Amino acid sequence: MSRYRAVLFDFFGTLTQAVRRGPAHGRIARDLGCDPALMTAALDATFRERARGAYGDELCALREVCRLAGGAPGDARLAAALPARRAALAADLRLRPDAVATLAALRGRGLRTGVVSDCGYELPVLLPGLPVAPLLEATVYSVHVGRCKPDPAMYAAACAWLRVRPGECLYVGDGGGRELTGAAAFGMTAVRLAAPDLGGHLVFEPDDFAGPAVGALSEVPALLDRAPAAAP
Repeated sequence: MSRYRAVLFDFFGTLTQAVRRGPAHGRIARDLGCDPALMTAALDATFRERARGAYGDELCALREVCRLAGGAPGDARLAAALPARRAALAADLRLRPDAVATLAALRGRGLRTGVVSDCGYELPVLLPGLPVAPLLEATVYSVHVGRCKPDPAMYAAACAWLRVRPGECLYVGDGGGRELTGAAAFGMTAVRLAAPDLGGHLVFEPDDFAGPAVGALSEVPALLDRAPAAAP
């Protein structure tokens, strides 16, 4: 019997393929009166603050990004841009071909599953419409917790939601945000997803984690068979 009762996944670059911003983001920047290159730089520079809700709601966060990019759109223009921004992010997301099958295999074994993601307000709106959503029992979003990985609050929220102990959790991620080091420090077993496409992945604060790795999500169920049983 495996020691694990739950498997937690990062979202961007883990359940999805490598993330790259598409052309729609440039159009949104111009519609808001901002230079696209400056807007991209502002989005990158503010990611962690936006991901923990430091600027307020979705509209306030976009206003701050525009300010840093040299724009000053009014609330009406900002509000009109929010659906376009969500659509642009949705267009950037491509689930890994084995994501649904892997989650289904884990659930078929009786394991609990969840996502722990550093994200803005957009992902909580988008994820429920994705094919992986019915296979995830817990969805922990940094923008709701008010913390980003590797803060222990993110992992604690997942454990509380699934009613498991850290030592009963396998955590799988690409390593962005030092998530693997954080998961291991919290007492989880961390595994890096080292998929070939991640070389050009949009990532912030990459992890120097040197622990175990898999090349594909489909390899995760086999890890459970090699794990020792938990002590009584």
